[in-house]
Amino acid sequence: MTWQMTGGSFFRHWFRPFRISKPGFVTAYYEPVFDARLTRQPGFETPALARPADLATLNDRPLILPSGERLTAARRAADGALSPYPDRRAIENEGAATGAKPIAYLRDPLDAFLLQVQGSGRLRLADGATLALTYDGRNGWPYTSIGRLLIERGHAMAGEMTLDCLKATLNQLGLENNAPGRQLMQENRSYVFFKIDDSPERLFGPIGGAGCPLTPLRSIAIDRGLWCYGLPFWISARVPWKKESETRLERMMIGQDTGSAIVGPARADLFFGAGEMAGHLAGRVRHAAEMTVFLPVDDAS
Repeated sequence: MTWQMTGGSFFRHWFRPFRISKPGFVTAYYEPVFDARLTRQPGFETPALARPADLATLNDRPLILPSGERLTAARRAADGALSPYPDRRAIENEGAATGAKPIAYLRDPLDAFLLQVQGSGRLRLADGATLALTYDGRNGWPYTSIGRLLIERGHAMAGEMTLDCLKATLNQLGLENNAPGRQLMQENRSYVFFKIDDSPERLFGPIGGAGCPLTPLRSIAIDRGLWCYGLPFWISARVPWKKESETRLERMMIGQDTGSAIVGPARADLFFGAGEMAGHLAGRVRHAAEMTVFLPVDDAS
């Protein structure tokens, strides 16, 4: 059989659109590029850590604490028993106790924090070479939005909260041990571990949760508790995607990634690409959106 379908006829033939009635909300993320060194040295003392050997991922059967908190990862002892993994504060203050080995060292805790929030990134070494890091698990504690905390505590106005604002405010509060900015970042107990990714696929972009390279302004992160990878979504919103001013974005995007903060049927995180400008624009996106999901015909019938 010879297929001669256009993109539009392909989707009409194999999928059925369903408008998501719940009000949609989109944010955006990007692949950051940070200066780093392979060994600890003055000016580069904050580690990006590899996944510890005793970390067990528990997405399907979370560890439920007496407090009711659900941990999606935990420490597995030699006898198989599970216990909560150290949170961000403990890992940063007692990093050697986790057994996690440093992959490289970044300039400061804020660079390391942003690398974890984005889930992947590239490290620019002294000789100009780059090292691609990919998400390799997290400690399982719930994610807390630091931007929201800055707003709640009067450090920033809701309408002014962007990535640039967040970085400037945290730097002003201080990043050294026990400084207010550092303590506030540590209220996000979630901590992400990485691995070096030198696969051929990684040359085309960061690898999403679906295992394929992400495409700028076509790949999105979705709630994996509700949607499967590979589903097409039509997203319509006014966001700063070309420049700082808001312009209409209407296009088909594919669910190829996930994130701990992406929860709900009408929630999406738009991948904006790599580098400083992508980060500048992505950090400004917190917008309402209209979302339509395209379900395969067998599931839609």
